Amino acid sequence: MRIKLAVIFFCAVAFVACKSKDSFVLSGEVENPNSIKKVFLLENDTTGRPVVIDSSALSDRNKFSFKRETLYPNLYKLQVGSTMFDLIAKNGDDITFKTNAQDTTNKYELSGSEDSEKIQEFNKLSNKFGKITEQIVNEFNYKTKVLHQESAPLFDIAAERFKKNQKDYFVVVTKFMNDNKSSLAGFYASTALDPIACEPDLIKYADDIRGKFAGNTAVDQFIKKMDYVKPLSVGHKAPDFMLVDEVYKPVRISDFKGKYLMIDFWASWCAPCRKENPNVVKMYAKFKGKGLNILGVSLDEKREDWTRAIAADHLTWQQVSEFKNFNGPIVKSYHVEAIPSNFILDPQGNIVAKNITGADLEDFLNKTLSK
Repeated sequence: MRIKLAVIFFCAVAFVACKSKDSFVLSGEVENPNSIKKVFLLENDTTGRPVVIDSSALSDRNKFSFKRETLYPNLYKLQVGSTMFDLIAKNGDDITFKTNAQDTTNKYELSGSEDSEKIQEFNKLSNKFGKITEQIVNEFNYKTKVLHQESAPLFDIAAERFKKNQKDYFVVVTKFMNDNKSSLAGFYASTALDPIACEPDLIKYADDIRGKFAGNTAVDQFIKKMDYVKPLSVGHKAPDFMLVDEVYKPVRISDFKGKYLMIDFWASWCAPCRKENPNVVKMYAKFKGKGLNILGVSLDEKREDWTRAIAADHLTWQQVSEFKNFNGPIVKSYHVEAIPSNFILDPQGNIVAKNITGADLEDFLNKTLSK
């Protein structure tokens, strides 16, 4: 009995000793692979894009194995046929994986990596909201294509449902991200957020994880990007500038000190801008008596296009332009990379909201200016 126990003890020690701290092992099984002969391992590169770094042929028992070294814990994808599975690996991990290639729900079993299990948990949450989106689209298509109902009112209803679902999803993602600040799973979740709509949450998250994933280039790039947008985020003072309006009168941001101001970046050639303009006109009419001022900053390059659009859209507030498209110094100083884009400043010149349009703009102005 003592000899047997000694052998068992020796084998256990040998197994632990063979588990390298300088690499990770990913082994698994693919049931019912059919035409699948290989599985591929992808790793996020310095830009955060997944690239193939290795492949493993399936054995006669449909099993595979990878052994890799990594400089830091990183996000990986395992490609089985056309399906991608997300995981996180670091040196010392011994990860096991199993899936059935014929399962259309893409279920899989994974162990040996707590971070990867958290990703699995997050993806389950995401799938719930994805199914709601799919249901909205299917109902719209059924009513318009099968029942031949008028699409315009149905589209508005579907759009509102989609918007609500997206907002609810962002709340869930943000909570998961903040609950897992010590795990790359939290960073993985952050990539699902809209960088414009969720900018304040992403900036705060970047500050919170600073230094936690040293060496991970994707995380470093993310933090660097958030540092870039932070000076133009909510709570910061808007940069002052001077341009002349359509009657060549100098206009400065500081001229509006003591008043609420919306800086509205737009252009005559921008279809979404022209579509939003009637809403801005409506908001100006409703709230200018309550303290709302607007300054339009056009990205037009031709003066005649600019002035024609001002008249056509009945834009009665002050307008300025650099006539340099996205290459104007002021446009660049405000980090405007897409239009329509807006910044709402309080009477002290601090940014209190960004990039809100449609009903969201009216809701914000009602809360802010109807006090």
